[in-house]
Amino acid sequence: MPTWLITGASRGLGLGYVQQLITSVDNTVFAACRNPESAQKLRSLSQSHSKKGTLFIIQLDVTDEASIFTAQREVDTILGQRGLDYLINNAGVALKDDLPSDLTLSDLVSVVQTNIGGPALVTRAFSQLVERSNRKVIVNISSTLGIIACDTGVNHTSYSITKAGLNMLTYKQQKERPDLVIFAIHPGWCKTDMTGEAAPLEVADGAMNVLRILDGATSEYSGKFIDDEGRIVSW
Repeated sequence: MPTWLITGASRGLGLGYVQQLITSVDNTVFAACRNPESAQKLRSLSQSHSKKGTLFIIQLDVTDEASIFTAQREVDTILGQRGLDYLINNAGVALKDDLPSDLTLSDLVSVVQTNIGGPALVTRAFSQLVERSNRKVIVNISSTLGIIACDTGVNHTSYSITKAGLNMLTYKQQKERPDLVIFAIHPGWCKTDMTGEAAPLEVADGAMNVLRILDGATSEYSGKFIDDEGRIVSW
């Protein structure tokens, strides 16, 4: 009976993970987002005829430590003696095609807070729940835009910087917690509000890729970067 927590679950890939997971009666899903009241698509899933699993919608702002620890206590109470099998650090932001010369300190700080600070703080808060689970998996949703060898050009500067930082955070997290399976994953270029319609993958396909990889995740993936086909990619 796997238990899951997904940040940034009100739209995009986060919503895609929730939509697929709740089709199985075995899954208990904690869908975390900043504003549950306005998350209409997420709230409608609670009443969906396709919902077979158990769904809890949790308020969690990844840039607010108080919000994170309040959410942790809420999830801990619901779980009781159970642990959290899968933590998916999915919440992220991007500026539109920014160049190095476009960067301002306020913009950069904002993106760093969400894309690096969020996974760092959420993992710190929830790792004890993951520790007492059977699967013990934490995944940081990253991107090949954060890998220098992929040579993705000059655009998406702040996003690329933060995904490179997230990759290093993943490596350090695994070194600190070798008892957990912690890795970064590239879900593929999917059609979301953040990426636009030019992306080749539908959200459902990207979400399915990630969930398939998570289902088979072993310690072989620990501290590594995994692409959307399940291959280990050099940092």
